[in-house]
Amino acid sequence: MRQTIFLMIVCCACAPALAKPLTKPSTTAVARRVDERLAAELFTEDTDLAPAASDEVFLRRVWLDIIGDVPSPEQTIAFVLDKSAKKRQRMVGELLDRSAYGQNWARYWRDVIFYRAADERSDIAKLAMEADLTKLLNENSPWDRIASKFITTRGDVLENGSTAIVMAQDGRTEETAAEVSRIFLGIQIQCAQCHDHPYDNWRREQFHELAAFFPRVGIRPVREVTKRSFTVVGQDNPSRRRPKDNSNRPHSEHFMPDLNNPEAKGTKMQPKFFLTGEDLPLGTTDAQRRQQLAQWLTDSEWFATAMVNRLWSELVGEGFYEPIDDIGPDREPTAPSAVKLLARKFRESGYDVKWLLKTICQTEAYGRASRPRPGLSDTPFIANVPHRLRSDQLFNAIHTALEVEEVAAQANDQQVFGIGLRNRPRRKFDDIFGYDPSIAREEVGLSIPQVLALMNSTRVNKLIVSRNSTTLKRMLGEVRDDEQLVVELYLRWLCRQPNDEEVARALDYRRSVGNRAQAFEDLQWSLLNSAEFQYRY
Repeated sequence: MRQTIFLMIVCCACAPALAKPLTKPSTTAVARRVDERLAAELFTEDTDLAPAASDEVFLRRVWLDIIGDVPSPEQTIAFVLDKSAKKRQRMVGELLDRSAYGQNWARYWRDVIFYRAADERSDIAKLAMEADLTKLLNENSPWDRIASKFITTRGDVLENGSTAIVMAQDGRTEETAAEVSRIFLGIQIQCAQCHDHPYDNWRREQFHELAAFFPRVGIRPVREVTKRSFTVVGQDNPSRRRPKDNSNRPHSEHFMPDLNNPEAKGTKMQPKFFLTGEDLPLGTTDAQRRQQLAQWLTDSEWFATAMVNRLWSELVGEGFYEPIDDIGPDREPTAPSAVKLLARKFRESGYDVKWLLKTICQTEAYGRASRPRPGLSDTPFIANVPHRLRSDQLFNAIHTALEVEEVAAQANDQQVFGIGLRNRPRRKFDDIFGYDPSIAREEVGLSIPQVLALMNSTRVNKLIVSRNSTTLKRMLGEVRDDEQLVVELYLRWLCRQPNDEEVARALDYRRSVGNRAQAFEDLQWSLLNSAEFQYRY
């Protein structure tokens, strides 16, 4: 009895230490240290640093970055008139508390995963992934916990959003392993699938040892009359025959193919994590394999570095490593001490994604005015770099500027931006304007279908004209002064006031046209189709 009481006392005494709350690093202090390291590593007295962005530019930038939308004219004016020294920091915090934050970044990760899908049938998993990840991000679930869900997942792809990676890769062993490494570690070890990596030190065996964590995973159709879906399964007693192709049928162990004899069984591979050499014995269950991989992967320094590099690139416009999903120990980053500091502090925060976003947004690097992407010989991070809006950001910005509810658009429109798709305007818009957010932003060009979709869209033209119950019709009645109406339209579309030259040009056009409604319809159309509207500066 005494021994039992003693053990209870010891356990209770240890409990507070085990449950000690995490003390997160100060976002302000870490942001300042990152800027100091950037300056020490990259800048000289002669470096031409961009000045701080104007309040109007910063506000539009941070809205697009955090919640994927633009502020209203009233919100822009209120921010500009606010004299508080901490208004930018406060705005970041307010936006991170909005539900739109989780949705914006869930859509970002949806594109990261599905733009490299092996099978377009995987599209049915997008909505569940977006909904589940939105909830997790808004709850501020740690990034390592979110990543572990994707790695260890099972279940119906219409109900469990964490099945997205496996479903996107059709349950195929090698492709699933490669995407898990690329997305969560930023390491493209798939280049070693058929031969030793041409640029890094990864051997072919190491890729297939990673794949050996996934041979018992597969997808199965849901066989119900009223439901079209797939389920991710993990089987510990699957067929012992190795499929002749890299199919999505679970099998007992993973075999590295014999390149000289493709019909041969190949070499049976033991699950081994390529970054540390830690391994599991053959015969380990599917659940044990994937749970252990999730632990080893999220404990790796490259897990934190990959997330820091990706979000830094998205917010500042260029990454410490380029491309953002091709990093690793054989790559040399820009400003190595800065990225190591930020990655270490992200890990100390408990992989708090909101903490990381808040920290980056407080750096001088993020807050500088925009300039075109620097060349290879130019100094990086001297300015924020503009890039084209992602499809969802552009879609949101158009609806906000026109004061159109997306729900109403989905319920009522048979055609969206000139191309028919019943009840799915956002989805069809993404078909035209979407792109893989992992590619270099200079590779995201403007296509003819995109130009035509905005210039000739029946949907857009219907909302821009002053007839019917449009926002412009209301403004023409309420704002009788032409110059003030020019200002209102610039605030609505570009989130800033026009300069004197822009006002004069607009008023000259108004006089030349004669018809007031027609002139301002044309002005609104030109603002929508401007590079400034379609880019994030």
